[in-house]
Amino acid sequence: MAKIIIIDDEPAMVEVIVTLCRDKGHQVFPFSSAAKAVEKLDEIEPQIVITDVKMETMSGFDVLRHVREHHRQTLVILITAYASVDTAIEAMKMGAHGYVPKPFKIDELQMTVQRALDYQSTMRENTYLRKELKNKYKFENIVGASEKMQKVYNLINKVADTDSTVLIQGESGTGKELVARGLHFNSNRQHHPFVAINCSALPENLLESELFGHKKGAFTGAVADKQGLFEEANLGTIFLDEVNSMATSLQTKLLRVLQEREVRRVGENKSIPVNVRVVGATNEPLQDKISEGSFREDLYYRLAVIPLEIPPLRERLEDVPLLVNHFLQKQASLTGTEAKKIDPQAIELLSQYNYPGNVRELENAIERACALCDNDLILPGDLPPQIVDFNREESGRKSRDRMPVGQSLDEFIQQQERKYIEATLAQYKNSRERAASVLGISMATLYRKLELKARK
Repeated sequence: MAKIIIIDDEPAMVEVIVTLCRDKGHQVFPFSSAAKAVEKLDEIEPQIVITDVKMETMSGFDVLRHVREHHRQTLVILITAYASVDTAIEAMKMGAHGYVPKPFKIDELQMTVQRALDYQSTMRENTYLRKELKNKYKFENIVGASEKMQKVYNLINKVADTDSTVLIQGESGTGKELVARGLHFNSNRQHHPFVAINCSALPENLLESELFGHKKGAFTGAVADKQGLFEEANLGTIFLDEVNSMATSLQTKLLRVLQEREVRRVGENKSIPVNVRVVGATNEPLQDKISEGSFREDLYYRLAVIPLEIPPLRERLEDVPLLVNHFLQKQASLTGTEAKKIDPQAIELLSQYNYPGNVRELENAIERACALCDNDLILPGDLPPQIVDFNREESGRKSRDRMPVGQSLDEFIQQQERKYIEATLAQYKNSRERAASVLGISMATLYRKLELKARK
């Protein structure tokens, strides 16, 4: 289970604690000398140290101080026969994880040890999750090697570790929230909350309560005091997505928060200080909203201390192959399988599409293709119809643009007529009867035109 050092200059007490810990399966290292126990800390690397407070030459507080300075992952539980409130407070201030007065009950000490181990387990899990989050939102995951994206990276790297308010501008699907999370998890606020809200998802009254909180009885249904998202994000980052949709009355309250660094709950008279970094995002130009009178100009300048523009995917199509590879690897990690391959022709089709849904649309296309493809190879036919159709139409347009000149009008009409007849026959599997019916001509006319074609 765990390695536990026990320190007490009373051998009988050491024996009791050793027995209690061994009964729970722990590996125990007993010491009657605090100095010798401290010398063995590096060698043993215990999870917990249980030590008496009153001992000769070196007290339990001395042990606690040494552990806190040199072995911060080790937790200390103090035991003393001279229990007092002041002693307990001092122990907690110095960083003791637990404090047990003598004489103690068997289950009391065992529960204190178990709580310490549970706490360590939680901290290890939190550390792992923080690392995973940082990996997930590290800037390498904002994929692109184009010149436009390089400018975005440079700006992000400069502002990530500042407290400046950032306004991320870009079309839907360009990855604005990914950038916001990247800013947070690469800043000195990364160990504190990242709170995101879509300002267009709630009506005005609910959004106000969600952002700023409310006092019990402030309105119908307010049955208890509620903490707002600004309070929840204290010391961290709040991401206000689609801030362009916020009602004017709420814009005024948001401006006050940005200016005063404090919030006032709905129905409350006092203000609550908050230390929050604000990152806003908009999918439409706020300058246009200002001109229309639907967005406050002073709020814009408060939000856009650092404006950050994310280019649409159609303006950086050279990044498509990189993004495709990134999403293939992502799908593989989600399914626990080998990453699928993709046919070069499919890559070419993906690299020529205009992506009205931006990066999100490309990711969805890859997810769909991974689900539909056979033999772990994505072919053009596995891509969404709109991508295939777009390329077909684009090819047709280019062909029309390359239309030959220098022939008579009759020759041109006959040539186009032949192509249309051939296409119709192919569509109906060379059924001349069906083709003639669709073309609105008789079978005799169809045969005559086909013979004319053959003679040519």
